[in-house]
Amino acid sequence: MIEVEVKAKIDNFEDMEKKLNELGALKTKKEFQEDIYFNSPVVDFAKTDEALRIRTTKENDITNIFITYKGPKIDANSKTRKEIEMGIEDSEKCAGIFEAIGFKKVRAVRKDRQYFTYENFEISLDDVEGLDPYMEIEIALEDGSDYNDAQKSIFELFEKLGITDGFERTSYLELLENIY
Repeated sequence: MIEVEVKAKIDNFEDMEKKLNELGALKTKKEFQEDIYFNSPVVDFAKTDEALRIRTTKENDITNIFITYKGPKIDANSKTRKEIEMGIEDSEKCAGIFEAIGFKKVRAVRKDRQYFTYENFEISLDDVEGLDPYMEIEIALEDGSDYNDAQKSIFELFEKLGITDGFERTSYLELLENIY
């Protein structure tokens, strides 16, 4: 899968949620996410622009755990990249396996995320511990799909929502690493 994603800093969640409602976006869920990032013993993911994480999500009494690999960004305007994800049952055992074969924990990123859907877009309002408010808009495409139209439509949606600057290509992990 190719994930076409654009992130922007926003002023506050309340105003953006109101704009999303006026647009006709549907709020689908709210969850807490904890991402534990790892670095490879072979290559430095910060230099190759890759990511490996274990994500634990909690929504009400439901917990889900995923391993996600994200490849390097493939364009200069967004966070368009290959993404491979699979569900697992035990984050601690998985982290233990990663560490046993040489991967090192980098840091945890924790956030409360509200999801919205609008047309073919997935929109999230992200309250990340240690960062200002952000909004992400993404479209998932099949491998080999042309991502330029998807990217253009994401920027057009941001403009409809009154956002024309504050775009960020770096991950929340990178943003936190640059602060602390």
